[in-house]
Amino acid sequence: MKKILILGAGMISKPIINYLLDKGYYVTIADQIRSKAEELVKGYNNGRAVVWSADQINELGNMISGHDLVVSLLPWIHHVMVARQCIKHKKNMVTTSYVKPDMLALDSGCKKAGIIILNEAGLDPGIDHMSAMRIIDHIHDKGGKVEEFYSMCGALPAPEAADNPLKYKFSWSPKGVIMASNNDGKYLLNGEEVYIPTEDIFKNPASINFKNISELEVYPNRDSIPYIDLYGISESKSMMRGTFRYTGWCCTMDAIKALKLLSTNEYDFTGKTYAEMVAILINEADATGIKTKTAKYLNIKEDSYAIKAIEWLGIFDDKPMNRQKDTPFEIITDLMMEKMKMGKHERDMVAMQHIFLASYPDGNKEVIKSSLLNFGTPAADTAVARTVALPAAVAVEMILNGKINKTGIHIPVIPEIYNPILDELERMDIKMIEEFGLPLSEKINIFVPSE
Repeated sequence: MKKILILGAGMISKPIINYLLDKGYYVTIADQIRSKAEELVKGYNNGRAVVWSADQINELGNMISGHDLVVSLLPWIHHVMVARQCIKHKKNMVTTSYVKPDMLALDSGCKKAGIIILNEAGLDPGIDHMSAMRIIDHIHDKGGKVEEFYSMCGALPAPEAADNPLKYKFSWSPKGVIMASNNDGKYLLNGEEVYIPTEDIFKNPASINFKNISELEVYPNRDSIPYIDLYGISESKSMMRGTFRYTGWCCTMDAIKALKLLSTNEYDFTGKTYAEMVAILINEADATGIKTKTAKYLNIKEDSYAIKAIEWLGIFDDKPMNRQKDTPFEIITDLMMEKMKMGKHERDMVAMQHIFLASYPDGNKEVIKSSLLNFGTPAADTAVARTVALPAAVAVEMILNGKINKTGIHIPVIPEIYNPILDELERMDIKMIEEFGLPLSEKINIFVPSE
């Protein structure tokens, strides 16, 4: 019986654990909280839970040596530590996280050890790469060129659960969601590189009518430029990756950022109320009339959508925060998590869409769309957990069965990896709907910066 070590028993771990246990593999779940790991193997004879934390490096090596493959669902900062141990003990490894430079630096070590470390085998990154490459390879196989490529993804509440002013609820790491709001953006538009600083990231969102949902907004997702080489589309004149949100999120987060509520600078908030925190951040002497003062500071109307949403969050409340030295980021994320939890009987949703403009040697052009819409099941698995964990689960099985024979650091952008994974995901009702031959009117105009 093949043995798999899964590090981390967090919010996305259940689907991969169930998948592998149901397939008859022996699965060890290591987490610093025993009860979380034990709950995930309850009822299975081929699973066990162990207590382990990321500072126990010697214990990690011992665990890895006794297994055939390691899945790291830890925060990304720990992946390289795990990878080094996998190289030392010549064990394959899978993650769902972005490849960082220090991980890429281990490529030669992996090859010498004869192992593969497959990263970015989740949703975004993961399914986004695989489904994009399936279309790109199709276009290139016909002798065509990818003139424009736009890729958007969002983890959202289902429409019926988007019932707060921000129209968002947390189905995965809340601090990770909000921290990503501090990123800047960079993309290629009509042959020109466009840079969007972090303070402007939520300004001028594009709008897309997503079939069977509604209008969604899109804002830039980090640096899109490297994906031109990654996807082999050097001919492309426009390349942008973006994040989906319902209308209301962008204008509210733009205001929250302008108020320095996402700052990681430390302040002494001892004895302060939420309203007094805002007063401090906008350099007001006191919190009297803080709503009016905030609107004036932001240069927006007091009855604007953003002001109403911030008021709903409780930022203007004359209520003690019970904090001492702390950062606005920690305070706002805790407040958002308190007020924006996904309800026990509510569904989350994953929406992904690629839009291509392809041209061919005969002069014809077409717009191609590839779309994924997946809903969670209340009291079972969230859509986020399924779409992140199950691609990794399929990859694990492929590696163990010798269907992936590559060595080194990889992501799933080659056909021998992405085709079998996408095919298996379709059998689990995680399917990209592909539309070919669409008119050029289906192409989007996106992110033209304001003057």
